[in-house]
Amino acid sequence: EAIHEVREAVKATLARRLADAFASVREAHRLQGPYRFEAEDAGRRALKNLCLGYLMELDDPAVWTDCGRQLESADNMTDALAALACFANSPHGWKKDRWLDWFEERWKDDPLVLDKWFSLQATSRQPGAIHRVRRLVRHRAFDVENPNRVRALIGAFCHGNQRRFHDASGEGYILLSSYVLAIDAFNPQTAARLLGAASHWRRLDPPRRALLRAELEYVRAAPKLSKDCYEVVSKFLA
Repeated sequence: EAIHEVREAVKATLARRLADAFASVREAHRLQGPYRFEAEDAGRRALKNLCLGYLMELDDPAVWTDCGRQLESADNMTDALAALACFANSPHGWKKDRWLDWFEERWKDDPLVLDKWFSLQATSRQPGAIHRVRRLVRHRAFDVENPNRVRALIGAFCHGNQRRFHDASGEGYILLSSYVLAIDAFNPQTAARLLGAASHWRRLDPPRRALLRAELEYVRAAPKLSKDCYEVVSKFLA
């Protein structure tokens, strides 16, 4: 928590003190003309979107509008996802949900892009990330029997959202064990890979270590556990 909070505080401080510089660099690196898949353009997009990420730390409606404009008018997925990630990590729920809903409607028929939509929400640094994940598993586009969709949501949360997966409540660990067991019944390989999120449990602080170990033991004791998961969890607990 300390590392996360300090990092967020530093980022917010840089955003406030260097807001004009970030805005100037962002403006200077806006690309004109049609999208081109070239190294120089890719670098300019990366720098422009980095600046946007800092500016979105500010409580500034003008920046929110600019970010929404980029998302709505983007002619490439790099710019669209960069803007959507800013909203997914925003503490302002009303604008977050507005643009997440817009993106879903725009790309609902493209499975690969929709996977990105699930992942950005699963890896949000905001405190409610796990509750959003629990809602998304009931989403009409989520299918627990689809390995790509499982990796995009459950896997992204457990492997890619260290702050929220390791919440002191242990809810993240319960989510992991419950889906490992559910998926193990029909796809042991995917379930075993999901278990990898717990591989470093011994390096956690004592309270978290105890909580995650309890979930690993719960998985190991499950009846009809596949050989794949049994091998992985037994190795972790050895």
